[in-house]
Amino acid sequence: MSTIQEQDVLLRPHAEQAFADELAALAKTDDRPRPPSWQLSPWAVVTYLLGGTLSDGTVISPKYVGPRRLMEVAVATLATDRALLLLGVPGTAKTWVSEHLAAAVSGKSTLLVQGTSGTAEEAIRYGWNYARLLAEGPSEAALVPSPIMTAMRAGSIARLEELTRIPSDVQDALITVLSEKTLPVPELGTEVQAAKGFNVIATANDRDRGVNELSSALRRRFNTVILPLPAGEDEEVSIVTRRVEQLGVALELPAVPAAAAEEVRRVVRVFRELRSGMTADGRTKLKSPSGTLSTAEAISVITNGLALAAHFGDGVLRPSDIAGAVLGAIIKDPVADAVVWTEYLEAVVRQRPDWADFYRACREVS
Repeated sequence: MSTIQEQDVLLRPHAEQAFADELAALAKTDDRPRPPSWQLSPWAVVTYLLGGTLSDGTVISPKYVGPRRLMEVAVATLATDRALLLLGVPGTAKTWVSEHLAAAVSGKSTLLVQGTSGTAEEAIRYGWNYARLLAEGPSEAALVPSPIMTAMRAGSIARLEELTRIPSDVQDALITVLSEKTLPVPELGTEVQAAKGFNVIATANDRDRGVNELSSALRRRFNTVILPLPAGEDEEVSIVTRRVEQLGVALELPAVPAAAAEEVRRVVRVFRELRSGMTADGRTKLKSPSGTLSTAEAISVITNGLALAAHFGDGVLRPSDIAGAVLGAIIKDPVADAVVWTEYLEAVVRQRPDWADFYRACREVS
């Protein structure tokens, strides 16, 4: 699907589809040097990520809210022969940034390998069409290229999500690709050499269970950029509000009402306080639950609340609409996290007079 009309029926368009107008406007006004095979200059890629106003008046919406220098380092890395590793705790927009970087640099974000504990080496190197392999033997026609091999041939960006989920022996299949920029195909006696513009963006975190450490040999082939959690409450509220609005359009939910701003800020504050182990005023120490309580989870809580308000209420987001989702986000361990949440409710939420409705709603679902 490529037309705007067809995109309207997609639940989640790719970045290059959803922001095609912005990418086209940037390409039109971008007169700075571009590395080989890049659709935009490094400056324009950073502008696409962080937002701005172009010389022709086109407004570019921000895709990432955070330190500009981090994005400059990430983009500069992709212009070299070093691969990029986006590292951070869950919910720090690693996948989001990866997708938009690939869309801006190559015009295509879909050359993707999703890392799991079951990811095989073929997902990184290549596989075979076994029907043709049995009938004809090894041949170029029987070879099934991986997204990374395809990116090497095209001089594009390949994405590798959750690198640390992949078994260590499979991870090491990347070493030759990243160091020699070549992928041998011994069955055919040939190799694929990377065209200019090829690079890899990987994402990883070291907080979840099932993480496989990267070998030192593999780490040396990446330039690592650590994406932090939002620094301040206002910044996180802005991120949540913007993303909820985008999701609301895709899901055809009612527009986020102005009254919802209070609930968005409340959810963000709850998450930040429990995450940091301290109330916002710094007066009360708190126990932290086992989950990460990321910005992504806050977005999910608000979106779920808007769906409840739209389909089972009057369209106004209220504490009763978000209480259940907040509870589900916080209590991952039904015993330990339940104690943490109850203590927080009684020691913090109950003591805030303007949070009385939220306290009652949380007690009801608890």
